Amino acid sequence: MDILLPVLEALLITTALSVDAFVSGFAYGTKKIIIPFSSVTVINLVCSSILALCLIFGKVIGGFLSANLATAICFVILLALGVSKIFDSAVKSFINKHTGFQKKIRFSAFNLGFILKIYANPEAADRDRSRVLSPAEAAYLAVALSLDGLTVGFGAGITGTNPLLVIIFSLFTDMFGVMLGCFLGNKVAQKISLDLTWLSGALLIALAIMKVR
Repeated sequence: MDILLPVLEALLITTALSVDAFVSGFAYGTKKIIIPFSSVTVINLVCSSILALCLIFGKVIGGFLSANLATAICFVILLALGVSKIFDSAVKSFINKHTGFQKKIRFSAFNLGFILKIYANPEAADRDRSRVLSPAEAAYLAVALSLDGLTVGFGAGITGTNPLLVIIFSLFTDMFGVMLGCFLGNKVAQKISLDLTWLSGALLIALAIMKVR
């Protein structure tokens, strides 16, 4: 069981984070927006790289903390993020319905406002409306998809979660999530609101509980 636990933790982390990638791919598929393999690769590499950096940073910080304190911090981070993800669909709905609010959060630095808009509405990444997501546009989408990875990666890293396993799984789950979402979205071929935010939140809460086993 001790051997399988690190694998299970890594799988839970990457699965939880790939849910948003799947939903984004599904949204593009229903609108017949093509995501070429090159763009899928960009999404995969950006998301995995950001997650890897946060895991490593968390691991370094964790070396200065006691085991109990590191576990407590990780539990609070993962539990808080998991609970917030449960209510995340309501936040995204609010951003989409209130265009005035979108304008208020549209900052110029690093295109943060555009990234926040993509977080609420992934299809917005197709800026030129070409119905093909270019690698450059895919990079914006990847940054938006990585917002949760910043916190999850750090929280998991401080408790010694195996970063190599997480990175390896992430390279597969992100790509699989986007491609499967696009495929299923194309099959449906109509506007359907797919909200799996609760699933991502549930997985993070389960991971938090595992950390204090």
